[in-house]
Amino acid sequence: MGAHGVQKIDEKEFDIGSHWIGKLPLVGLVLGILGLGASIALGLGDKEQFFFSYHVSYMYFLSIALGAFFFVIVQFAAKAGWSVLLRRIAENLAGILPFFILLGIPLVLGSHTLFHHWADETVRETDPFIVHKAPYLNEPFFYIRMAFYFVVWAVLSSIFRKKSVSQDTSGDRKTTRFLQNLSYPSIFLFALTITFASVDWIMSMDPHWYSTMFGVYYFSGSLVAIYASLIIVAMALQSHTGFGKVFNVEHFHDVGKLMFAQTAFWAYIAFSQFFLIWYANIPEETLFFKHRIEGSWMGVSVALAIGHFVIPFIFLLPSQMKRNKAVLLVGAVWMLLVHFLDIYWLIMPVHQHHGMHITVLDVTTFVGLGGLFLAIFGWYMKQAKIVPTKDPRLAESLAFENIV
Repeated sequence: MGAHGVQKIDEKEFDIGSHWIGKLPLVGLVLGILGLGASIALGLGDKEQFFFSYHVSYMYFLSIALGAFFFVIVQFAAKAGWSVLLRRIAENLAGILPFFILLGIPLVLGSHTLFHHWADETVRETDPFIVHKAPYLNEPFFYIRMAFYFVVWAVLSSIFRKKSVSQDTSGDRKTTRFLQNLSYPSIFLFALTITFASVDWIMSMDPHWYSTMFGVYYFSGSLVAIYASLIIVAMALQSHTGFGKVFNVEHFHDVGKLMFAQTAFWAYIAFSQFFLIWYANIPEETLFFKHRIEGSWMGVSVALAIGHFVIPFIFLLPSQMKRNKAVLLVGAVWMLLVHFLDIYWLIMPVHQHHGMHITVLDVTTFVGLGGLFLAIFGWYMKQAKIVPTKDPRLAESLAFENIV
């Protein structure tokens, strides 16, 4: 990496102002109310489908917020300068994490539907595998762990965003040092919580199956999602006077490289998990993949391998692709779509054993949760400057240049 002349900035240019992203709170709220209202109405006639559809969208949008939180803490831990212009976007996305406590209420209400294999007393008492796992898979401990995950995510994401925003006014360099020191234990807590949360909320839906790689699998998908989201939001902000002046192709190139790298990492984890289970050929482990190669799920599995790895790997490999903003935007949108397919593939076969069947509830819950997600994100964007204007490493980000 090299550097060119540092640009001077006018802090007033970094308010969201009249940019259309400032309208997201209203638009997102309307979509959220309409989507969730329709979901509740439809769910009265099919509660099981409602809870499964809601669970898919919940884990999808949660993965973006968790990926954003990881991006923030890693940038502080690495003392990264290039990413300062992007960090406020990630801080605002991570700031949505406390709201997932309220959004998670339907999962609690539907726990005996989603996790009936171990939460239902009749099943639990007659299944020797569940009896063996009962010290971990029991409702009191499950909810204690859930509370722990949310407390960690809500408290830490709030601290990082609040301190970062306060630095826009104070310019205090101690804030950067404080957040840098906090980032190290935060990485440990993040790794612990995202691993066990993914095991609890997805893997335990089929408690006969287990994989020590599952937490990393969900984590890798979350990183793909956040890099794609950062590209899309940054692209949307290119029409913003201040942001468009300073965020350029060099920054897009670097985020593109990270997204490309994570598609390869996701594929490595996915294949390793499959290969080890296939090779060991233990019945209770292979059941997970058996459900996903039956009926139309086989086509989804193949589509996921091609769409989540083969196509983006070839598409994003050349440097020119990552430096072409229009092409990179297409790649980012594609990765968010196939990431949703990935989450759907993880959860829905527990409900639809013999084949994939898209329902209206899948659409309405996605629109509802997505609308609220965008509304909260847009509200955060309006509350502070869209870049950390007094971060001591901002000059490095403004002068960032790739060597290609």
